[in-house]
Parts: sequence; C-alpha cells; structure tokens
Amino acid sequence: MGEAQITRRSLLLAGTGALAGLALRPVAALAGAVQDRTQTGTIELGTLAGAPRTVALPAGVAVVGLQWDRGAHAAARLRVRLASGAWGPWTAAAAQGHGPEAPGPDGAAESGEPLWVGGARELQLRSPVALAGARLRYVRDHRAGALASSAPPAGESAAAASALALAQPVLGAGAGQPPIIARAAWATGTKLPRVAPAYGQVKVAFVHHTENPNGYRAADVPAMLRAIYAFHRDVNGWNDIGYNFVVDLFGRVFEARAGGIDEPVVGAHAGGYNLASTGVAVLGSFSGTPISPAARTTLQRLLAWKLALHGVSAQGRAVIRVNPAGSVFSRYPARARVSLPRIAGHRDADSTNCPGNALYGELPAIRGAVASMSGQPVIATLAAAPASAPAAPPPAAPEAPPAPAAVPMLVAMLKRLDGTPLAGGQIVLQARTVARRGELVTRTALAQGTTDAEGRCLLPASFAAGAARALWVRALYPGGPAGGAAVSRAVRVAPVAGAVTPAPASAPSG
Repeated sequence: MGEAQITRRSLLLAGTGALAGLALRPVAALAGAVQDRTQTGTIELGTLAGAPRTVALPAGVAVVGLQWDRGAHAAARLRVRLASGAWGPWTAAAAQGHGPEAPGPDGAAESGEPLWVGGARELQLRSPVALAGARLRYVRDHRAGALASSAPPAGESAAAASALALAQPVLGAGAGQPPIIARAAWATGTKLPRVAPAYGQVKVAFVHHTENPNGYRAADVPAMLRAIYAFHRDVNGWNDIGYNFVVDLFGRVFEARAGGIDEPVVGAHAGGYNLASTGVAVLGSFSGTPISPAARTTLQRLLAWKLALHGVSAQGRAVIRVNPAGSVFSRYPARARVSLPRIAGHRDADSTNCPGNALYGELPAIRGAVASMSGQPVIATLAAAPASAPAAPPPAAPEAPPAPAAVPMLVAMLKRLDGTPLAGGQIVLQARTVARRGELVTRTALAQGTTDAEGRCLLPASFAAGAARALWVRALYPGGPAGGAAVSRAVRVAPVAGAVTPAPASAPSG
C-alpha cells in the first residue's frame, strides 16, 4: 500500500474528533545496512545418469536444489551422509510444483525443490534417465547445523521456542490463534523481499510439504527457513519465500512470507491459484511417513483460525479460475474454473505429488477436525455506502458561505455463513501501512462503530480528504460473545473527495 500523508485533523475516531499524534506513514527502515548471512553457489555435474554420483559440498551448505536442462522427465533422487557417517534415506530431488504467478522465461532450466542438508559435506545423486546440464544450486548459512540421524524428541522444541518472538496481532478466530513465531525470529540477517507484498483473497488453504528430510532439530528450523527463503528469492528469482506459514514437526508455526499473518497475502506456493489462497507447508517429507502428532494438532488449529478469520468454511468447495500467468504449474488449463476443497492438497490443483501420499491421505480427517474446531465463522465486508440523491438546495443568499461537502461513508457488514446478520458487533476501521517491503505492517484505527439489526455499520471516510495518496482500509471485528474475530478484504480510499473503490484481485501494497 502506498504511503498516505494524512493530517491529524483528518483522522476521525467514531466521527467524534482527531486522533492526536497519529500519522499513517511506514515505520522507518532500521538504521544501517543488514549483512546477508546466506550465500548461493553452483556445482556443475554435467550429465547425470546411471550409478549414484557422490558429490562433495563446501562447508556450511544448508540447502541444495537440483537443476537440469529442459526436455527430460526427471525422477532424480538425493541422499546425504549424516553426522553419524551413515547415508540417510533417498529423497526426491526433482519434485516441482511450487511457484508464483509468473514462472521463469521460456528456455530456463528445470529446478527441483530446495532440500535441507544441514551442513553435510557429502551427498549422492541418482537418476533413472539422463539429465543433461545437471547442476546443484546451494545456499550456505554459517548457522546451519549438521543433519541429525533421526528426529529428536518433541520436547526439544520447548527451549528453542521460548526465545523466539511471536507475530502480532492476536485475533481470536476459529479455535483461537495458535502462537505464530514472527518472521523476524528467523529472517534476521537476510535480504529484504524483492518487492512489497500483494494482497488477494483467501478462498482455499493449500497444504504442502517442503520435501526436506525429517531428521532435523528444533534449533535447525530458523536456518532451514532462511535457506529456503534464499533459494526461493535468489535461485528461483521469486519475490519472497513461497509459503505463507510453515509448521515444523515440533508443532510450531512460523510466519513465512512477509505482509501480515492476518492479511490475505499472495504467496508463491500454488501457481495459478495464489491470488485466492493461503499456503501452509509442513516442514519435512511425507510421501511414506505421517506428520507428527504435534504438527497435525497445530496444522488443524492454524487452518481453523486462518479460514475463520477470513469468513471461510472449512467444509465444502470453492471455485477458482486458473490464473493464466501461473497456469504452467496447473493440472488444468488457463482460465479454467476449478472446484477445490476448502482445505486442499497442493496436488489437487497443480502438477505435483505435494504434500506427499501420507499427508495427502490425512487431509479428509484434518478437514473434519478443522470444521469441528472452527465454530461459526463471521464474514466481514466493507464497501462504499450507496450514494443517495440529495435534495435540491434552496437558493443561497449571496453573502451566505458555501455548504460543506457531504462526508463520504463506508458501510461495514457482519453476517454468519448462513447469511444471518450479526447485530451489536463492534467494528474498527483500520488503515494498513507497509514498510521494509512487507516485513513491517502497522494498522491505525480510523473510526469505529456498532452494527445494527441488519448487521450494518456506517463509518465516515472523511479521513481521505487530507490524504496525498490512496489509502487501503479494512473492517476488523475483534470478536465477542456472538462470534470470533473477522477481517474484511481491503478497499482503496482515493484522496480525491474521499472516493472509494473495491480491492482488485490483487491489492498492491506499494
């Protein structure tokens, strides 16, 4: 969202007066340059085929990804030498399917997903078909530890999580918001996202896995996320890490893509469907192994919260039109209208095996559990109030001052999924301000009110009169006895005469 220069006098709270001391400007960037602690590199392999190829790695390699020239159907596998000296299990090295709406240019190399190797110094690759131009792209992170030989007990996560700051805000939708570890807890010392985030709509939640080996420690996870982010940004050329949220095997949730945990941030996790979805990845490989009980419990609670916050049922299906810009990833042609479960596996939409056979097989039970936890979500909407034709004013005396312009109004509405209006709900009109390309998101209260018997609440938009640039605002229902929290899609308030326009499919933030 663009910066909006708004005077104190133009900020109204419940239409009663100014909010002294508030200014809608992005938070200033942190002083001083931040040194990126991740580095990318390449190991050329030539043609990969036949017997397993052993490859030595530089010190401190966190993740690797296999690339090869277009034209070959890849089924390559990879394994690393563990800290114990034994070889770990074979993992798919050519899995694909995650991506943004605009994939790489024609003729670009094929690329598998980034795989965590955790500081290992040696790995092996094998492929049943010849892959020409094979190469390993890697990310080094000096904080990456050695890959463990087996998953440690879940109790290890307690100490690791205690020092990690939590993301804000906390909004009580669904079964309650789970603790979400802030992006700053893992992304410190990395580059900023390439651009400010875009905002779309949450109609579906996609469940993913990251295809990383499962034998990682709780203390490894921040380094894993940094390395995946560096791979997505600097190797794949994406704007940010692809996923909106990541859940680890210890049952912790991490804020991934920047832009606000409570916002409909457009990710790069399901090409063709990103504008209408949120993406949650479980950190690990689940082709033949189920996710841990802790991860499943947290995944269910996160899905119940996120869907309910945006007024979406966990049951039923949603129809999404395949975005032509990302249709190269899709199982369906561009512009096709695809019916998807509200909680979908990535493979339901795109040409991929994600989230693995084991996790995909758990999704029906996960949907049922999420539905039982979600309660009755509240739908919040925000739009320009219908303009009424004013009566013709009487002729004014020559000496009379001009009549003041009518104050433009916004109408917020609260209702349940069955259309029943929610009366007596407290509504807060908030402006969104984004800085550091989405890493800092602030919301300023501009007005507030209470819904009537029809679930409606009129809010003044006169704060736009003093703005130099357009402003993105939303309605927040913080929750109450009648239901859990809900947020509306943002609308754009233009600075000229307080004009209001609805949000496009992707509401830019800057």
